Amino acid sequence: MTRDQIFEFFRRLAEANPAPETELEYGNVYQLLVAVVLSAQATDVGVNKATRALFRDVKTPQQMLDLGEDGLKAHIKTIGLFNAKAKNTILLSEILVREHGGEVPADRDALTALPGVGRKTANVVMNCAFGAETFAVDTHIFRVGNRTGLARGKTPLAVEKQLEKKVPRPFRVGAHHWLILHGRYVCKARKPECWRCPVADLCGYRSKEPDPAVVAAARKERRPGPAVARRPGPRRTAA
Repeated sequence: MTRDQIFEFFRRLAEANPAPETELEYGNVYQLLVAVVLSAQATDVGVNKATRALFRDVKTPQQMLDLGEDGLKAHIKTIGLFNAKAKNTILLSEILVREHGGEVPADRDALTALPGVGRKTANVVMNCAFGAETFAVDTHIFRVGNRTGLARGKTPLAVEKQLEKKVPRPFRVGAHHWLILHGRYVCKARKPECWRCPVADLCGYRSKEPDPAVVAAARKERRPGPAVARRPGPRRTAA
């Protein structure tokens, strides 16, 4: 995409959703960090179901330590990889209490030093909690970046670097949310819904998916009507 096309791309997404937010539910920065750690290889819907009861009682790292690893597992056992995630959550809570006064640091390097926190998780926390211009490239953003031509790359980090270079200033804080939501609900993996995409004319994806309703109507019109049976005529006999 050209610079003007990229600006228009985000302008349209921003017009449709002026204040994008993560779909993870949380009450403070610590709960956000825990939710993002739990969301690895899991859906936001599934994480939210598991954390609603948990977050009513656990709002700080110390409260998580008081709950303990087994208590945490009881809350998150419906989430994939819950054993490893529970262990990492307890360990990172210990470090936050011991080294950061129970507060989540507003620094990507400090965040990635925590157990279970990779670059993507740190970028989400930096963006959602501290308003940093970071781009957390998950499977949705990776797909949208490559499919549309907005930010092509063979790895999530390569796509992230492209976004850092290309996303214009007015949209940098919200860009990661717009791209995730666009990939989750419109530019889907198996069958993108191009017919209702607000940026389809800017997109470099050639195999645009048509509106299923239009396709079905066209097929119905082309379908031949019922065959009309002919009555046999009188049989001719030889003279």
